[in-house]
Amino acid sequence: MNLPRGFQYRIISEEGGKLSDGRPIPALFDGMAAFQGKNNATILVRNHELTSQTDNPVIGKNPYDKDNTGGTTALVVGPDRKLIKEYVTSSGTVRNCAGGGTPWGTWLTCEETRETGHGYVFEVDPLDPENNLSKTPIRAMGAFSHEAVDVDPATGIVYMTEDDGPESYFYRYIPNDPSGKVGSLHKGGRLQAAAIEEMSSNEISKYYTGKKFGIVWKDLDPEKPTLDARNKGCIQFSRLEGCHFVNGVFWFSDTDAGDKHLGRIYRYIPATNTLELFFESTDANDLESPDNVTITPWGDLWIVEDGAGSDRIIGLTPEGTTYVFAENVLNYSELAGPTFSPDGQTFFVNIQTPGITFAIWGPFSHRNAARSRLMGHAAPPEHYAPKISDNLMAFAEVQGMSTLEAAAFHRHGVPIL
Repeated sequence: MNLPRGFQYRIISEEGGKLSDGRPIPALFDGMAAFQGKNNATILVRNHELTSQTDNPVIGKNPYDKDNTGGTTALVVGPDRKLIKEYVTSSGTVRNCAGGGTPWGTWLTCEETRETGHGYVFEVDPLDPENNLSKTPIRAMGAFSHEAVDVDPATGIVYMTEDDGPESYFYRYIPNDPSGKVGSLHKGGRLQAAAIEEMSSNEISKYYTGKKFGIVWKDLDPEKPTLDARNKGCIQFSRLEGCHFVNGVFWFSDTDAGDKHLGRIYRYIPATNTLELFFESTDANDLESPDNVTITPWGDLWIVEDGAGSDRIIGLTPEGTTYVFAENVLNYSELAGPTFSPDGQTFFVNIQTPGITFAIWGPFSHRNAARSRLMGHAAPPEHYAPKISDNLMAFAEVQGMSTLEAAAFHRHGVPIL
């Protein structure tokens, strides 16, 4: 892993090694999240995107489907960035690609498949591994080619992406029980997909004018959500990948969208119920094939690439500029699972094949809540930004808000004095 000067890494897990109980470390490392553990330890929960027989399967003691080799593992990492324990947390699933952490400390692992009996979200508790909950699909969250999920901590609503190009949808799940407890998502809820009534569903490919569109949500049948979303005219994205919810904003990537098919980054703001294109790559040097995403403690969006060459970790700033943080220079396999430790001092990331998990540390910037908020509400690059009047611009300056916020208030009928 090629890092900037002053940074270093340690390999803390490798495919084919031994878990703490002697079972093999499974192959195909993918999505990952970090949780606070005891004594300043970090607990990582990691996906394994396995589909069939492999030399290094997830061998479970309580599998969902004993004939399948996918699942999840957990790593307990000490404050010295050394591995303390590594163990299976769920098994018997298919193509556990991405997922997302919950505010209550569990991991939602997603099956990226439409295989019969699969294509679900499962809740995994790293403190209670391989329990019955870990093998119980949350059917109300839909049977489709799930990619990633994240939860709005203010409302309990779960937002989800689908990777099933060339027709993928942006979903949300409104749980009947928004209490935010282990198992609460299993109590049912409403599955919906996003639509834009101002345009037809397939015009998202032309979504480069800088306009910010209001979203409407269409109720779906969780047993056939993709078909239902298509029939109800929901937005057809290309191939949605990683996502992250932070500071009231849901970020997600579309890996091969755009005029040059290099990828796009979208953000959805629930408070204004609006979707906008924040960044579209027009040069592979800037960004190519964005996959999993995370927000840094200082507020930039970090994106791992899943391209054809030496994949990188790309930073995206509130100003809409990109920079390279790291590069996988010797192994042409995708990077996955970027996540920061709860204290923000260590960055964890995977190489998928052969599976390697890195702990990276160095002179990271300090936490910056103001910059984090700026990232969520910053104006997009100028050629994507909404056009506003001089009066509205003056109003924004007097009120101490961004022009983007002022445009959102104006759009929703707030009087501008």
